Amino acid sequence: MNTYHHYVSELARLIREGRRFPLGGFPIPSKPSIAADAPRVLIFSPHPDDECIIGGLALRLMREAGMRVINVAVTQGSNKARQAARLGELKDACDYLGFDLLQTAPLGLESINAKARAADPAAWRASVEIVAAILGEERPEIVFFPHDSDWNSTHIGTHYLLVDALARLPPEFSCHVVETEFWGAMATPNLMAESSVSDLADMMTALSFHVGEVQRNPYHLLVPAWMQDNVRRGGELVGGQGGAAPDFVFCTLYRLRRWTGGQLQATFAGGRSLPADVKAGTLFG
Repeated sequence: MNTYHHYVSELARLIREGRRFPLGGFPIPSKPSIAADAPRVLIFSPHPDDECIIGGLALRLMREAGMRVINVAVTQGSNKARQAARLGELKDACDYLGFDLLQTAPLGLESINAKARAADPAAWRASVEIVAAILGEERPEIVFFPHDSDWNSTHIGTHYLLVDALARLPPEFSCHVVETEFWGAMATPNLMAESSVSDLADMMTALSFHVGEVQRNPYHLLVPAWMQDNVRRGGELVGGQGGAAPDFVFCTLYRLRRWTGGQLQATFAGGRSLPADVKAGTLFG
């Protein structure tokens, strides 16, 4: 058989086989010991499941640098009938990865989008205050949230929610900001963070705990392909046009900046790659 035909047929076979894999219910693995005063990393997830998809760097920071990763559930989805169940799935997924979990409200925040930001300033301000209070209490070293063109209205809304909340903090507040992408690709990412086979497998396993979501659309099986495409894109967008791509199989693209002086500021010129064999904490030293 033509080797490329074999390659493609094997990919197709694995996807078909993966559709029969169990969803959730896996034993919780042992977790690294995290110091009580460990630096905090907050992931502001627009929806339950985002923490498993874009959290490759956060997982590495927990495992390699001993940081405490806290997933903040900005919303629990727009389907009110599923919000309680999605919280249970989210708890199980975070528990599997070793992430802590914070809720913004008993059923999550509502109307987190740019339209609501403009149309209902009072309700938007209340949501901003909730997030600003979380930031002020947790004092994170690093904050993850979507970039401003991540297509999905709640992803874009979460970006502006965080920018508005950060602006409400005292002028001396400072933290690293890691902007994420999933639905809409960033035009200017500046960081490629490789995920090992083991880390990616754990992220996929955790994603399978979001049973109600992946039953209707088994997108958990396509995360490896998405990460492979990130290597393709990142080799040019982060590494430089016409440059050689790093020898990664799986990676996530991010834009790393710093919130300081009341605004987002660049911390380095050009792009950086973080191989799996280089400690993730070196980015923030």
